[in-house]
Amino acid sequence: MTQRTYFNSDELTMRTQVIDCSPDDAGKFRVTLAETLFHPHGGGQLSDKGSIAGVNVERVILEGDKVIHIADQEVAVGEALIEVSPETRMLHARLHSAGHLISGVVEQMGWYASKGHHWPGEGRVVFEPRGNPQPLTADGVEQTVNRLIANDVPRHLAELDGMRSVCFGDLPMRNCGGTHVRSAGQVGPIKILKLKEKKGQLSIQYDLVS
Repeated sequence: MTQRTYFNSDELTMRTQVIDCSPDDAGKFRVTLAETLFHPHGGGQLSDKGSIAGVNVERVILEGDKVIHIADQEVAVGEALIEVSPETRMLHARLHSAGHLISGVVEQMGWYASKGHHWPGEGRVVFEPRGNPQPLTADGVEQTVNRLIANDVPRHLAELDGMRSVCFGDLPMRNCGGTHVRSAGQVGPIKILKLKEKKGQLSIQYDLVS
């Protein structure tokens, strides 16, 4: 089991133990750490990139309770310095946090987020109606979210029923294993590209302005 330190830490560098390093069929190396700051691919978010002992980490995947770091060279077993790319982490955290802000705002209007996709250029959240859903407009959602961003509402982390949960400001807590900015202002302005309701589902496409 890999301790997923990024759940409760925004640090991008740390010393940890390389537990195993083995070659794969593609000429890469699968590295397992005792604890990691690298977020793996999943939960609607792409993986972090960076390095282990100076060796490039191309992507990170989750297999059961192990986080597997795919490196382009062999890494020696033992203590090593790991470094997460700050540019990649910030982009993914901004996109994922934007999705949570949209979800929180829309949830208060009677829609429950059932699916999120927070990739660069492909941001999308899908909602199901709950109770008495109210009509929404792209402009209305965008203005409300951007107001929270302008007010720089803080991120809150908690553990609910054994699950890590995240919210911004007074928005509802949602279970989430992804990475997020410390406060909404770091997201920067967002743009709602498309709001579409079809077959009882509401899909909202979004992107960062810059």
